[in-house]
Amino acid sequence: MLPPEGGENATDQVERLIALLAKLPGMGRRSARRAALKLLRDPGGLMLPLADAMRATAEAVRPCRICGNLDTRDPCHICVDPHREQDIVCVVEGVADLWALERARVHRGLYHVLGGVLSALSGVGPGDLRIESLLARVSAGEIREVILALPATVDGATTAHYLHDRLRPSGVVVTRLAQGVPMGGALDVMDDGTLAAALKARRPA
Repeated sequence: MLPPEGGENATDQVERLIALLAKLPGMGRRSARRAALKLLRDPGGLMLPLADAMRATAEAVRPCRICGNLDTRDPCHICVDPHREQDIVCVVEGVADLWALERARVHRGLYHVLGGVLSALSGVGPGDLRIESLLARVSAGEIREVILALPATVDGATTAHYLHDRLRPSGVVVTRLAQGVPMGGALDVMDDGTLAAALKARRPA
């Protein structure tokens, strides 16, 4: 059977869907095929509503120009919340870590999303991260403490040391997460109790 004029045939369309799903975290080729089959079996009840939701979210959600969080407003709802502690900033690797800390309900200050960590192997340097904007926030003089809530990995430790050196001249208090964070641990996969203990027991960096 010939494909529709000027378009793809059904197999091409399904393979494109599978290829896109396989790019998602934790989704290998096999998992992507299962997900695609699930969607195709219920196009009206699942696939089309999902497509509509994804399009609406893509059009509405944007990064906060202050902290880097994802929200439908800019600045985000955390940055404009008058009930948050405006003089404490928690620095995280990514938005997933911010969401994890919010879920644990232990940090009532502000955040700063770096957008990654320093990595010589991956070619990620200071200019690739949101470090200068962090320094600008601190230099404004309204921040008294910066919490380095970075992953307990070699790259996370390297980033923490770099930030500590850059922040030292400002005189701001720099702390980091303490007990409960195992080596190699990522914040967004830890339970709420572990995150709470690590944040409450933070110590000088």
